[in-house]
Amino acid sequence: MLLGARQVGKTYILKEFGKHEFHNIVYVNCHNNTFASTLFNDYNIPRIIHAIEVNYEVKIEVGKTLLFFDEIQEVPGGIASLKYFCEDLRLLHVAAAGSLLGLALQNDESFPVGKVNTIKMYPMTFTEFLLAMGRNQLREAILSADWELLRHLHDLLTELLRQYYFVGGMPEAVGKWVETADPKAVRKVQNDILQTYYFDFGKHGKTMIHRIRQVWDSIPAQLAKENKKFIFGAIKKGARAADFEAAIQWLVDAGLIYKVHRVSAPKYPLKFYKDSDAFKVYLLDCGLLALLSESRPQDRQCLYRVQGILYRELFPARTCWYWRYTSLLL
Repeated sequence: MLLGARQVGKTYILKEFGKHEFHNIVYVNCHNNTFASTLFNDYNIPRIIHAIEVNYEVKIEVGKTLLFFDEIQEVPGGIASLKYFCEDLRLLHVAAAGSLLGLALQNDESFPVGKVNTIKMYPMTFTEFLLAMGRNQLREAILSADWELLRHLHDLLTELLRQYYFVGGMPEAVGKWVETADPKAVRKVQNDILQTYYFDFGKHGKTMIHRIRQVWDSIPAQLAKENKKFIFGAIKKGARAADFEAAIQWLVDAGLIYKVHRVSAPKYPLKFYKDSDAFKVYLLDCGLLALLSESRPQDRQCLYRVQGILYRELFPARTCWYWRYTSLLL
């Protein structure tokens, strides 16, 4: 099961995997699919397989076929059915992807513990961005921590890092930048992604929608300030933790933000030193953060300020160490 926020490339990568590693791939998109909505009502795996074969005019063969259920959390019993695929037809290769699985499990959806391997997918890192830009040797130099070489490439790395801060790591945005090098085209892609997220917000009651959007819209301002922790009063005057905890958790479960707790000491294991009352919130992607901040391509110092604060918090050291750890972190 491949997990991750919308638009990080889960569907694409699983389809490519199926094309290259199997004789055929059978793709079942569970989003707004009348056929899929009643497919898992009895967990009878032979019936489910036969129904898919008849509906899609395909042949599902063990060892040759990858059966791929996309947005599986949107149909009743979809996630739970994976347990029975494992028990009744273990040798069949089954993959599933979902964008809001954390939310689905909150609604009493049974998760097949011990029956499914999960992988979480994130936006592209800086080194993956370099790979997409055709800078493989530069990527290898960063991964090998060749500091002497990188010292001579400081200006080039700075420019590429600025581009990454603007474009971010959402695959479609990166692809558009590689194809066109047009900031406006990239911003259009990013804006479409944000609109998709706003659509997801709208699946809840009016009170919850409003609070989710308030938290979401406050993130750039929260990061731009030198606060030691997330300040609920920065969302709106008089705001309390109790009013917005559910909204923050929704965004965390949807994979759209990361909630990072402060620790009292940088010692292992960090959980021993976790401060449950002090945390900061970070967006899943720096390019979307730049758009949410309404930063223009020429406002590079603004991008550096928002992102630089993040890294200075993690590594409050000299510039050279900041650069090294930034490269490794990205």
